[in-house]
Amino acid sequence: MTFSATAVLVLALVAAIVLALGVWAYSTANRLDRLHVRTDLSWQALESALARRAVVARSVAMSLTGPVAESGRCEQAKRLVTLADRSERVGRQEREAVENQLSAALSVVDVSLLRPQLAAELADAEARVLIARRFHNDAVRDTLALRTRRPVWLLHLGGTAPMPTYFEIAERTGPAAAIGLDVDSMRTSARIVLLDERNRILLLRGHDPMVPEVSFWFTVGGGVEAGESLRAAAVRELHEETGYTADPADLRGPIWRRVAVFPFNGDLIRSEELFFVLRVPVFELCPADLTSVERRSITDHRWCAPADIVALDASGETVYPYHLDELLAEAARAADSATDLEVRSIR
Repeated sequence: MTFSATAVLVLALVAAIVLALGVWAYSTANRLDRLHVRTDLSWQALESALARRAVVARSVAMSLTGPVAESGRCEQAKRLVTLADRSERVGRQEREAVENQLSAALSVVDVSLLRPQLAAELADAEARVLIARRFHNDAVRDTLALRTRRPVWLLHLGGTAPMPTYFEIAERTGPAAAIGLDVDSMRTSARIVLLDERNRILLLRGHDPMVPEVSFWFTVGGGVEAGESLRAAAVRELHEETGYTADPADLRGPIWRRVAVFPFNGDLIRSEELFFVLRVPVFELCPADLTSVERRSITDHRWCAPADIVALDASGETVYPYHLDELLAEAARAADSATDLEVRSIR
């Protein structure tokens, strides 16, 4: 039995179409799998942000009570505790309603009654919930956009994974996540995870000039100036704070994004921080151009391994960002990678 040239051509064309469809289906299924993973991770991050807000809400409730507290404030505190407890116990279907009720209860708290540090923690917790919700809903949107395409659902490329759902929680606009705090400064910061050959990170020790008795540790970096790129700001801050000169092209990232609201030198600051990674040989610091505030507030530096970071935290001197000891392995991989990793949110 012989085939004509036309038949062979038709068979080859059919085979090519089947192969192309197979490649498309395989790549689409893989992409859907990655999107589902992204959605799951974003939901975990949102749950973590909501859980932290519940903890802060309890602290706010405790600060509203006392031997001379007004009855109205006591009732307000009881409601905050009740809603915080419910937010941690209810299922996914009821979570939105409870979290919106907690948002409403927090919005009427008179922040002037709170300690400045607690007020800043509340603002930070609210801001993190807002950002985590947006990241989650963005992930859900992208997943649904692909999952609901006719060829995708006809071929069941999404498998048995449940359809992701949006999380709708009221976003209040205004200063410091709209809880009544006036933000004195809003800035974008470029920071560097500076690693040596042993994967130790360079940390600076400092304190708020207004609270010199409380020290903390942080990465090299600072605010981005007008018209300046993130990478340019990062290497400039590195040179100013340590004396080390780096090529912006050598930076990996940014790999992390962190939003923090905190009091410093009498102002309340909301900072969006982007973290790059750079591997360098160990060197002696010789700051080139510290500001007057930095000269007063930066008191020490240290190359730290994960165990050193744990020890610093245990001593009562907080290390920022949180859980940095657990993040160093990821930073080391990014430093040695030929491609940049996707930016993810951290605390």
